[in-house]
Amino acid sequence: MAMEQQSIWDATDTLSRPVSKRDIFFDKVFRWVTHAFTLGTIFVLFYIVFKIGGKALPVISEFGLEFITSTTWDVNAGKFGILPEIWGTLYSSILALILGGSFGIAIAIFLTQDFLHYRIQIVLKNIIELLAAIPSVVYGLWGIFVLIPLIRPLADYLHNHFGWIPFFSTSLSGPGMFPAALVLSIMILPTVAAISQDALLAVPLKTKEAAYGMGTTRWEAILRVMLPTASGGIFGSLVLGFGRALGETMALAMLVGNSNDISLSVFSPADTLATLLALNFPEAGEYEASVLMYAACVLLLITLLVNIAGATIITRCDCRSMK
Repeated sequence: MAMEQQSIWDATDTLSRPVSKRDIFFDKVFRWVTHAFTLGTIFVLFYIVFKIGGKALPVISEFGLEFITSTTWDVNAGKFGILPEIWGTLYSSILALILGGSFGIAIAIFLTQDFLHYRIQIVLKNIIELLAAIPSVVYGLWGIFVLIPLIRPLADYLHNHFGWIPFFSTSLSGPGMFPAALVLSIMILPTVAAISQDALLAVPLKTKEAAYGMGTTRWEAILRVMLPTASGGIFGSLVLGFGRALGETMALAMLVGNSNDISLSVFSPADTLATLLALNFPEAGEYEASVLMYAACVLLLITLLVNIAGATIITRCDCRSMK
């Protein structure tokens, strides 16, 4: 007892003592280091944009907005358009976000709201986080040899019976949008689930207890209290997952089909900006490399707009939750 009281007095003395010159020095050093890293990150970002934009500038002045609205990509004819790739990038990412985001939030609720024993929660959480460590090329191989044969009967059934619906207007002959979106949803699942768990765990326990005290059931407390309170963090996880999906390359290059077409059918092959860059750069000449740099600028712009929109919505959600 005396030892515990002595440790308490020592801690009190440490906290109550005046700030020393050493503390002030280390505080200033820490601030300067954080400022330097922040400015360094901004500098690297602007340097990347400057280098890519500089190489793409001659092509931007030559093609203008026609490069974005055109659907033809013919190197021999000197005609370049990336509208199908923009469509494929957004379409695959949105499908993946719907699937991966829904399952990620459901997993976060399941692992944080006392549905399982604490030790089982830790095991399942680690297993889900291990999905992020699997290389994308392994996901691509798994999609080709396992996923596509597995979903082909379902795709044929939907096409044969509901082919009049634009989403099922084509059959799944091999790589296509749907298997690519499924694999992409698995790849963003750990990001959405992990950040959503942190957001739900950050909600004060008294908030849940107050909801139970007002007579709510468990699911009413989760859906009407916990999720709205943690909506800022959950939406942030969706934005990060969407950004991850926009930039994925290898798995999509193996599964999406690399077809320069625009179609609503989830079973038709397509192409994305990231796969266009990855597959064409090794054999690109100087002029075509500038064209690909223009496509890279468009991908950067899409990612920037998504992050700005996400940050704006997160700020509004936080303001509403504070009210």
